[in-house]
Amino acid sequence: MRAASAEKAVAATAARTTRAVRGPGGLSLRLDVRALAVVVVLLLAALAASVVLIGTGDFPISASDVLRTLVGRGSRGQEYIVRELRLPRVLVGLLVGACLGLGGALFQSVSRNPLGSPDVLGLSQGATSGALVVIVLLSGGAGAVTLGALAGGLLTGLAIYLLAWKQGVHGYRLVLVGIGVNAVATAVNGYLITKADFVDAARAVVWMTGSLDGRDWTQVWPLLVLCAVLLPVVLTQARGLRMLEMGDDVSYALGVRVERVRVLLMGSAVLLTAAATAAAGPVAFVALTAPQLARRLTRSPGPNLVPSLCMGAALLVTADWASQRAFGADQLPVGVVTGVLGGAYLLWLLVTERRKGRI
Repeated sequence: MRAASAEKAVAATAARTTRAVRGPGGLSLRLDVRALAVVVVLLLAALAASVVLIGTGDFPISASDVLRTLVGRGSRGQEYIVRELRLPRVLVGLLVGACLGLGGALFQSVSRNPLGSPDVLGLSQGATSGALVVIVLLSGGAGAVTLGALAGGLLTGLAIYLLAWKQGVHGYRLVLVGIGVNAVATAVNGYLITKADFVDAARAVVWMTGSLDGRDWTQVWPLLVLCAVLLPVVLTQARGLRMLEMGDDVSYALGVRVERVRVLLMGSAVLLTAAATAAAGPVAFVALTAPQLARRLTRSPGPNLVPSLCMGAALLVTADWASQRAFGADQLPVGVVTGVLGGAYLLWLLVTERRKGRI
């Protein structure tokens, strides 16, 4: 009875926000009109911000010239600046923001907690620990730092899952374990910084801030392949994820293989977060804010995976433009801007949750 009433409640909520679209051959599709409109607007905003960002720099290029250059009609100088110097950075920003937005949506849905993001759960700090080990102890290059960050994020995700396991992984326990792991990883990172020499410490601090400076095509292709592989996997589990938000008992009653879906989605979220951190460093708060902002815009129940992905991409490229232009001659790492904005949003979220009696 409980499962039936829950399924009816989900269906009733979805009916208020979706429209049935019938195609040839009797095929039909339920379409959430508002969510689709939000996705389109966010994509257009991300693309517009990308064009503006590509034209920003010591050699400014107008938006029309950027578009002409992208279709192969620019001058030789514009071709070099756009395609070799600025376009890879923008693409990395879009992909990193998309990975963080999608990873944050997955973690918040699995944990059923708006604070269940990679920043809070310690995944970003775990990836940072892996990168610092390579920088401080092994004096590795950029490629080795990327691999170290990826390995650190994966090991941290595995540790959180194992520590949170007790006849299943429940959201409240997952968040508490993640906070503890985050504290441990932060302490380890501080210790590694104190043991580094001046050059390695300066290099590590820059990386830990989160930056898109110097990104090229070698960072673009791995992120693009990862997104192409994991996005279909995640979207095929969207129904199971929606059921998980109602609790394990209801999900079991509705035929969802709870632990299988949870492990698959958490593994995907860990990979997305670790890859994003490996490419750009621990960019703060995008994974926390993007899913919440997307949900408020769509006003739709459920994980809002695609809107969160688009919101993350739009947020990061916009923050990168602000880091280059909003502070005069001083150019800040993008992680500083997202940290300031995300910290303010986190305070607002905590106050809101407290007023609702949830914390």
